[in-house]
Amino acid sequence: MSETVTVIGAGPAGSSAALSALQQGAGVTIFEKTRFPRHKVCGEFLSPEAAVVFEKLGVLSEFLDLRPHPVTEANVFFGAVNKRWKLDEAAFGISRHALDSFLLGCAVKRGANLVREAAEPGEGPTVVAHGRHHSSPGKDRLFGFKAHFTGPVNDSVDLFFDRRMYVGISCVEDRLTDVCGLAPETLLRQHGFEPDELIGAVPRLKERVSPLSREMQWLITGPLVFGGRFGRAVPGIYPAGDALGFVDPFTGSGMLGALVTGLVAGRCSAQSVPSSRYLSECANILRSQYGAASVFRRLVSWGVADKLAWLLPGQQLFDLTRPAVARAL
Repeated sequence: MSETVTVIGAGPAGSSAALSALQQGAGVTIFEKTRFPRHKVCGEFLSPEAAVVFEKLGVLSEFLDLRPHPVTEANVFFGAVNKRWKLDEAAFGISRHALDSFLLGCAVKRGANLVREAAEPGEGPTVVAHGRHHSSPGKDRLFGFKAHFTGPVNDSVDLFFDRRMYVGISCVEDRLTDVCGLAPETLLRQHGFEPDELIGAVPRLKERVSPLSREMQWLITGPLVFGGRFGRAVPGIYPAGDALGFVDPFTGSGMLGALVTGLVAGRCSAQSVPSSRYLSECANILRSQYGAASVFRRLVSWGVADKLAWLLPGQQLFDLTRPAVARAL
C-alpha cells in the first residue's frame, strides 16, 4: 500500500516528486507558500536528458506543447579564447516561470492537492523541495543574477568565464533571451550591484548583449553555496532539488538535477524506502557531476581552464557535468 506523501515546495523538484509519487498510487499534498509561478534566478537551460525524465513522468508531449526553444550548440568563452561545438542532442530553453507553472499544473491535474501555505515535515513521508536554505561562510560571498531580454535569437548557449565571474546566455520560449550570471559580492559591489554595469565591463560579453534590450528588472539572489548533502539522512525526509544540493550554474544541469532527484524522491517516499537508501541513490546519480563541476570551477579560478579545455572534445566536457539520469529510471 503506497503512502500519502507530503511535498514542500512546488518548483521542478517538488512537482516532479508529486508526479512520481502519484504514479506509485500515493496520495499527494503539495505545500507552496510563495506566489506561484514566478521568475527565478536560473540559467533556464534544460539538458536533452530532460525529455527522458518527462517521458517517465508521463508529461513529455505536454511539455513539447510549450514550444521550448531548441538549443543545438555550445559556445564557450574563456576571455578572448572561444570553444564551440554542436550538441549531440538538442537541449531546451524554457523559463522557470513557464516550467514551474507547467509541472505544477500537471501534478494538480493528475490528483495532487495544492495548499498555498508554509509547512514543516510531519509524521508521514515528506519530500523537502523548498530550495536552498544554507548560509554562506566567508567574506566574498557569491550571488546570482538574471534578467530576460528581447532582440535577435539564436540556437546556442553562450558561456562567458573569467576568474571571478560567469555569465550564461541562451534563448527561451517566446523569443526571449535569458542572461544569468554568478559573481562574488566584492565584484558586484564595485559595479553598484548593477549587472548591466558588470556586463558592460567585459568586452566580449558586452558585444554579445548589445543587440538585446532588457525587458525586466534584474533579479539577484544569494549567497550561494555549492555542494550536495548526501550523508544527512533523516527518517521519512527526502530532500530534492536545491534542498539536496546546489551544483555550479555553468554546468547548465541544475534544472535537470531537480527533475531527476524529484522523480526519485517521489518514488522512494511513496514506497517508504529508507531515507538513507534514497540519499545513496541520489549520490550515485549526482556525485560524478558535482565532482567534475568542482574541478572545473577550480581550474577557472586558477586561470588554466582555457588551456585544459582544449584537451577534451566539447561534447565530453558537456557530458561530464550531467547527472547519471539512466540510474534514476
